[in-house]
Amino acid sequence: MITILSFYKLKKMQKLKRLKNLLLKKINQFGIRGLVIISPEGINGTLAGNSNSISIIKKLIVKNLNTNKFDIQNTTKSKFVPFKKAKIKIKTEVVPINEKYNFDKKFKKKYLTPNQWNKFLEDKNSKIIDARKPFEYKVGTFKKSINPNTYNFREFKNYLSTIKKDEQVGMFCTGGIRCEKASNYLYRYGFKNIYMLKGGIINYLNKIKPKKNKWKGECFVFDNRVTITKSAKPGTYRVCGGCRMPVSKKEMKSYKYKIGLSCPNCYDNLSDDQIKRFTVRHNQILNSKIEFKFREK
Repeated sequence: MITILSFYKLKKMQKLKRLKNLLLKKINQFGIRGLVIISPEGINGTLAGNSNSISIIKKLIVKNLNTNKFDIQNTTKSKFVPFKKAKIKIKTEVVPINEKYNFDKKFKKKYLTPNQWNKFLEDKNSKIIDARKPFEYKVGTFKKSINPNTYNFREFKNYLSTIKKDEQVGMFCTGGIRCEKASNYLYRYGFKNIYMLKGGIINYLNKIKPKKNKWKGECFVFDNRVTITKSAKPGTYRVCGGCRMPVSKKEMKSYKYKIGLSCPNCYDNLSDDQIKRFTVRHNQILNSKIEFKFREK
């Protein structure tokens, strides 16, 4: 089984290029794949490989950050490596919201464990906000949660301006990092009752048994698993070759779903030029797979 580690650490960082080169060298050395974002305000990533290699890389990253542990880390399992290669990118923000993270210690974070989150969901006075994108919300979410209908995280900041300061707000996202940035933004402007699901949806699915699980649907993840289920195992969705949106089993039965080309979400909007390009791309992918299998023999 492949071990998939997702993690983040919010911390003032320097010498980003040196860290990038070091990590990329070690990650490739151990055959690990995935994506890591490094920025002056912290690190955020998901890495996949055998359990021993992931353990070594985890210790290496923590050591080079001069810290004891990540703020949050989640581990899931898969029968396959859900990334094609290893990538490390340097960004100005660990999550783009056009707002620098404020490390002022007076901002006290309010985390809710998965069990506490279940109780919070039952509170009639609580406002539950899904900090992810609309297509992620569509795949699965918590009952009662609000979909802000923002198509990037910078837009989400505009939505936050509609929240009243006396409201009791609970926010969640896939692994927690988007909520960290959003809550930090709200704290800066005097909000007090902002709570976060600790470790995000992935931690919730890992900790809460299916019978007590209040998650509805599947959870979109940004790798080739596409989604994970309530038991944190790879889900049933695929990615459309045209619009790159997740496609459900039901949508796959539609005549508008054509592998590598289209799905019900984009079928009626594709131009002739796009159809030609997507068809060529899909045929190239198929040919490369056939060639690879031939070489293996």
